[in-house]
Amino acid sequence: MSLSLQDSWEIIEGLKGNPGNIQEPEKQEGFLLKRRKWPMKGWQKRYFLLEKGILKYSKRGADKDKLHGCIDVGLSVMSIKKKTKAIDLDTNDNIYHLKVTLSVSLSRLSSFISFLSRFIISLFLVSRFIDLPDGSRPLVHQVSNESRASIPDSMSEFFDAQEYQLTSSSSENEVSPNHRWEQMTQPQSPLPPLSPPAGSGGSGVQVARRRTTLPSPQPSSSSVSLWNILKNNIGKDLSKVAMPVQLNEPLNTLQRLCEEVEYSELLDTANHTQDPYQRMVYVATFAVSAYASSYHRAGSKPFNPVLGETYECDRPDKGFRFIAEQVSHHPPVSACHCDSNNFTFWQDVQWKNKFWGKSMEIVRIGTTHVTLPAFGDHYEWNKVTSCIHNILSGQRWIEHYGEMSIKNTSSDACQCKVTFVKARSWSSTVNEIEGMVTDTGGRVIHTFFGKWHEGVYQGVPPSAICIWRANPMPVDQDQYYGFTQFAVELNELDAALKPLLPPTDTRFRLDQRCLEEGNIEGAEEQKRRIEELQRGRRKVLEENNVTHKPRFFKYATVKSKDDTWLSSNVYWEQRKNPRFSREDFPVLW
Repeated sequence: MSLSLQDSWEIIEGLKGNPGNIQEPEKQEGFLLKRRKWPMKGWQKRYFLLEKGILKYSKRGADKDKLHGCIDVGLSVMSIKKKTKAIDLDTNDNIYHLKVTLSVSLSRLSSFISFLSRFIISLFLVSRFIDLPDGSRPLVHQVSNESRASIPDSMSEFFDAQEYQLTSSSSENEVSPNHRWEQMTQPQSPLPPLSPPAGSGGSGVQVARRRTTLPSPQPSSSSVSLWNILKNNIGKDLSKVAMPVQLNEPLNTLQRLCEEVEYSELLDTANHTQDPYQRMVYVATFAVSAYASSYHRAGSKPFNPVLGETYECDRPDKGFRFIAEQVSHHPPVSACHCDSNNFTFWQDVQWKNKFWGKSMEIVRIGTTHVTLPAFGDHYEWNKVTSCIHNILSGQRWIEHYGEMSIKNTSSDACQCKVTFVKARSWSSTVNEIEGMVTDTGGRVIHTFFGKWHEGVYQGVPPSAICIWRANPMPVDQDQYYGFTQFAVELNELDAALKPLLPPTDTRFRLDQRCLEEGNIEGAEEQKRRIEELQRGRRKVLEENNVTHKPRFFKYATVKSKDDTWLSSNVYWEQRKNPRFSREDFPVLW
């Protein structure tokens, strides 16, 4: 590592030696000064925590759960200035100015310097492992005793400084407690931005700036007695049990399906990867990433779609367009289709929920499909079982377990198995996944591991490569249903988009909209009214011996001989005109 001892700013250039010798840095935490963003002057004392490559900060050490912001250090460039004891982290979207505060007694100075030395060394080790040309990232490890010697004495000398006294301008009273600080954007895709798919309805209809939070925080559900609701339904399918709206989150099951393509850049990468075994690794990692958004969501459930309900998500910035429809009511079946220049993704899903007294098990029936046009690949895989623990009392948490089998029906060159490890108890082994790609003879070509809510690494430590890392969570996510930034954006209804959507789109649901805005009574009233409308429509169909026909999906047999719901390829054509305003749609709400 090269570090100048001059007073000018210096960018740390790199670490000498083999990166394979580097082990994951230990967790570091303590106070630093952070330059105020508003009104662009003065410094504020903030509590920082560096763990797993993410630097988080809050107002006080006791407020670890009330984050003011977070920084993905692995995607940042770090520079330091010895004279002023300053650290700058450039994330491309923001520059975070940090400064060492030594307003401590001389008796504690040496221990403080020791902490800060470890902190910055850890920060350095993480920041150096930014994305390579192929989109992968080495697994960052803690400095071993051997590699510590390669770090020059100047690193510790950097912290051998005089006391830094807080000035009046750095008082915490300057900062409004309601002010929301820097928001981090999603890491850049390893591939260049894609142009919108041909025929996309996104042309000229882009939300200039997507929202970063919901209109209202999550209301309390303490007044709802789950036991009174569930005690007579042990072992039964809970999809048929009416639940109070306080237990819902302001998203729909169709929107939950859209969350599975949040990390679509993995499929973009797969479609540009020549090696079929490596392509399988990227596809498998994409399949794992579909579970990441559920980690903070065990406390509430999505709204159930009504028959004929639809949802679209047109994202030219991510290069895909998504459409979903509730194609069946009994049994409830949701179908979705997502296309891009680099992939096509589709699935239909049926949920079976069982309550077992202390936990609720969710079994998803259906097959997920992905095709890659560059190679003619057609991948299929199953979903694993999900379980919500402590359903009645205590801290609810969700786990996924079982074996996922991924095969390419267009070629038998390789196959993949991913095991979602079932935790024996709440421990460090929870949420772990293990996977392997094998050839036709069963020989293991690639292995990968990680946690479905954090990241996936290919290979064997200490030389493993980071294939995927989950995006940082938004500030105050615990007050907003545990939504990711992607989830926060899903129910936003932009004025320019509104006239182009069919009236069956989820964003027009009044019960879901009321809940999002914090109107619990209105949400409950609208929920009952929408459910009654659905029962009335179903009665009319039965009396006239008419079967509901989905508008945008059709039942068909795919190459693997499985019956599934496929897109009828009419949605985007009708939206482009747009013809929805002239079509006859049922009144869903």
